[in-house]
Amino acid sequence: MPSRFRKHRLSPEQREALELLASDPEGATEELLVLVHGFDGDIIAGLVHSGLAMARRGNMKAGDRSIEVVRIRITGAGGNALAAEDG
Repeated sequence: MPSRFRKHRLSPEQREALELLASDPEGATEELLVLVHGFDGDIIAGLVHSGLAMARRGNMKAGDRSIEVVRIRITGAGGNALAAEDG
């Protein structure tokens, strides 16, 4: 099924977020994307909602504690959207 996103160009912020996610097979935590890299939470949510990225809850060790995080990863559709913009 064709992605709904092909009808619209990626914004510079969407493209930057997808490129960052594509650079690491593990993706990034939502907190890292928002707090460290400065992406708007709505941009990240929009990428997930449109199928260009996926969100998965998981646990991460912080010292002796285990904390729940949301890890965001690029999807095949997200990779295709980046490639379409390059081509």
